[in-house]
Amino acid sequence: MSPFEPRNSHYAQRVHESFSCQGAMQTLGARLDHVAPGAVDIALDWSPTLTQQHGFLHAGMLSAALDSACGYAAFTLMAPEAEVLTIEFKINLLAPAQGERFRMEGRVLRPGRTITVCEGRAYALSTGAEKLVATMACTLMAVAGREGVRD
Repeated sequence: MSPFEPRNSHYAQRVHESFSCQGAMQTLGARLDHVAPGAVDIALDWSPTLTQQHGFLHAGMLSAALDSACGYAAFTLMAPEAEVLTIEFKINLLAPAQGERFRMEGRVLRPGRTITVCEGRAYALSTGAEKLVATMACTLMAVAGREGVRD
């Protein structure tokens, strides 16, 4: 049960539609795994095309997916006319991102009409074990009246 009440009853549909427009997440092979008011999980499989020189998931790839998880968590609570933009984030890389799959959790800490603060956690999953590999503090902004570039 979520402690937050969405301002838009169609929040899940909006998240799925917006996520499907993200070329970056498509490039990573990322997919939505969980959508609830104030909470979004993104799943990502390990691929050699997403690694750095030691075979770990590259920090940039991990950051991008974790940023999207936080952004969409915030988006679930925004007004129907609002879109979401990240305005700041800080990531702590706690351990090498080594695993078969990864789960990026975005959770709203404090929603606001304009500014929302989220936290993110990235987990590496391997043979049933789960390891916390990164955390993120993320600040997001609700924007209205801006059209993105879409085909």
